[in-house]
Amino acid sequence: MSILKNILILFWRIWFYILMGIPIIIMFPILLVFTSREQWYPQFFVVARFWAKIVLYGSGFYPKVTKEAKIDRTKSYMFVANHTSMTDIMFMLYCVKNPFVFVGKKELAKIPIFGFFYKRTCILVDRNSQRSRKEVFDRAQARLKNGTSICIFPEGGVPEDESLLLDDFKDGAFRLAIDHQIPILPLTFFDNKKRFSYTFFSGSPGIMRGYVHAEIPTIGMTHANKKELKDKTKAIILEALETDLNK
Repeated sequence: MSILKNILILFWRIWFYILMGIPIIIMFPILLVFTSREQWYPQFFVVARFWAKIVLYGSGFYPKVTKEAKIDRTKSYMFVANHTSMTDIMFMLYCVKNPFVFVGKKELAKIPIFGFFYKRTCILVDRNSQRSRKEVFDRAQARLKNGTSICIFPEGGVPEDESLLLDDFKDGAFRLAIDHQIPILPLTFFDNKKRFSYTFFSGSPGIMRGYVHAEIPTIGMTHANKKELKDKTKAIILEALETDLNK
């Protein structure tokens, strides 16, 4: 039975990666145009959200999002969430309608097809390079001035220990939010690790739940408040995960 299950999971995972790539190939000319100029990014974002829905629904995931408060479409935010799965990218695009740019590790740019547009539209960071971190702040500043929000997974990557509920948060998202006086908007993803973890022969189709918390304002904060802001954000997400775990 376990052999049959692993075979089914293998084909299902291959199908997931096909779904990631095929729509990008089909829409390649449109995506190429929309990524050629920064002012066309909102149009690209609409297409990216459509792609995310294709991947999620086509893989048998059924998103269910609860919102504590309405997201203001006229404001820029720093969106943050727990990071446990490759599907976090698609699920974030599903949850948020405000155009935003991912700040992510440069290694994802190596993924065939997906990586081409990831590199053209996201702010890539090499965490081993001080120069790269400085460039992230410069590019983020330019995007925020254009009214685009930013999304960072503050754990800095998916924890290797899958039993870990929430890893330590890095400072970057909170430093940027304070620098630009934009609110933090935390999201909690409950099921992504269970649905599609980095353990290859695991996961299954099913409901994928998310919770959009109330925003945390940063007006008047300085870098002296950075740790307080980071700890508060982590506590909100961790409490939601623990409450759901203990149901």
